Amino acid sequence: MTRPAVLDADELGLFGPDSVTWQLHADPAMWLGGVRSLYLQSLHPLAVAGVVQNSDFQSDPLGRLVRTADFVGISTYGTVAQAQEAAARVRKVHRTLRATDEDGRPFRLDDPELLLWVHCAEVSSFLTACGRAGYPLTAAQADRYLDEQRASAELVGLDPREVPGSVEQMAAYFRRVHPTLRRTPDSDVIYDFLHRPPLTGWLALGVRVYEPTISHLSYSLLPRWARALHGRAGYPGPLATGAARALRAAALAILPRVRRDDWEAQPAWVAAARRLGDWAVPSPARLPRL
Repeated sequence: MTRPAVLDADELGLFGPDSVTWQLHADPAMWLGGVRSLYLQSLHPLAVAGVVQNSDFQSDPLGRLVRTADFVGISTYGTVAQAQEAAARVRKVHRTLRATDEDGRPFRLDDPELLLWVHCAEVSSFLTACGRAGYPLTAAQADRYLDEQRASAELVGLDPREVPGSVEQMAAYFRRVHPTLRRTPDSDVIYDFLHRPPLTGWLALGVRVYEPTISHLSYSLLPRWARALHGRAGYPGPLATGAARALRAAALAILPRVRRDDWEAQPAWVAAARRLGDWAVPSPARLPRL
């Protein structure tokens, strides 16, 4: 199917098929980025306290990651209306949640500084994990991606002008926030949980494979300063990069052999391609030339 001459802005979604986001978010290395982001987020004492005190992650081990993936999928590949509806639900939940810091003082989970931290930890992890796994992004395309992601930050209630929109701005943000980050008992809970989630039944059989190939690999993709704060060693840098590339290559070799209609849980981009046509299927070959 060829690209239509006239396109409906709502149908194209928040970013559109010509964006870096549209191509990158379909890559299997995004799962490494998602787990990496949880390790990184847990180093903020208030952010991790909010998760531990309000989340059911212990009884629903996959829930947090799946919900994050669903929101990223809808905000990337859904219509504008679908993205805004999903964001409204997220903002409504955030408005109701409270937690207490280590001194017993209450705080809101929709505090802009906390929302900004979660956003930056997430999108920088997506960008880093995919890059380490071999996704072919230029420096200009990486900057474009972070600039595009200001739109997703706005969805959850942030002022896009206050959100880092380039690799340099993101690095400056992490330098600024670094003094507030540290290892806490709550971050230890998240570290242990992500390495060995309390899965039961047949899923428990996969934990021994998941821990070294996904969990510890994702942890090893953290920057050196973040691993130092956690106080645990990761795989050596070249080994982590090589493993990420091998895992991505294996996924890219397997996934095309599975017919889209046979997938039990179809990626969000599949629905977008059905809506718009095969011309909109994400691919590194469709990255904008900058």
